[in-house]
Amino acid sequence: MNSHHLDASPETVHWGYFSAALKPRMTIESGDRIRMSAVSGGPEILPAAPFKVPQAQLDIHARVTEKMIPGHIMTGPVAVRGARKGDVLQIDIEAVEPLVDWGYHLIKPLVGALPLDFEERRLIHLSLDRERRRWRLPWGQEVPLAPFFGVMGVAPPANWGVVGSLPPRQNGGNIDNRELVAGSTLYLPVFAEGALFSVGDGHGAQSDGEIGMACETGLVGTFRLSVRNDFTLSWPMAETPTRFITMAADPDLDNCVTIALRSMLDLLVSRTTLDRYQAYALMNLVAELRITQVANGDKGVHCMMEKSYFEP
Repeated sequence: MNSHHLDASPETVHWGYFSAALKPRMTIESGDRIRMSAVSGGPEILPAAPFKVPQAQLDIHARVTEKMIPGHIMTGPVAVRGARKGDVLQIDIEAVEPLVDWGYHLIKPLVGALPLDFEERRLIHLSLDRERRRWRLPWGQEVPLAPFFGVMGVAPPANWGVVGSLPPRQNGGNIDNRELVAGSTLYLPVFAEGALFSVGDGHGAQSDGEIGMACETGLVGTFRLSVRNDFTLSWPMAETPTRFITMAADPDLDNCVTIALRSMLDLLVSRTTLDRYQAYALMNLVAELRITQVANGDKGVHCMMEKSYFEP
């Protein structure tokens, strides 16, 4: 296993969109480890002194002209040699740490779960105490540091063309699932040669269900990327040390629920000796159904089950 490093820069990011036509910024072998940094936000959100803005972020703002606004600044894509359409990319999230000591949060009209409740645009900056792993809001309250990447995605199918980064889709992207912290594993269906993995939208803290905007910040993540061809996926799936997670995205939350539940049902039947009726009965007793996010146009739902129920 080799280790690689890809930092955010004007040459290594794509801003606001996914496309199977994007050229990889790096190609690695299946099973290799890669450390990737990502920055968040355009020029309009930058803080004043004493906060320090990475030079790379300023360079990206000045030099990246091909962009889709609104949208995320994503580092990548990284091609994984041997990945083909129909495979699965396994992303072991080994570490996630802050890149900067500040984050931002924005409330504005027509955004989030309460789009008509706020008439004015209001931007705040949060400061990070790294030693205590706490964020401090401008009025003095504190919240814990809980970092994860809101965007982790592969290239969409080629026939989709260029798609914006805001709504999550079958290729992942803006999933905003706060369960995807260090120590968890994300699985994404592969739609293009090399998979073409990208990360962005660093979150320092986020509500359960992302009702509006998270604490947006720069992050550094370490990932191990592996090609899997021993099973197939239609939608993103994940696991933590204790749970399996199935995920779905759609403008209609009811459709999200149906997709996430059917995916969990399929997973349970495929990995146990239970028939479909037995598996569904078990899910009715112990499955955890959660809203992933309601802030991204297409909403998200995930279903979680303890791994103990998958044991013989």
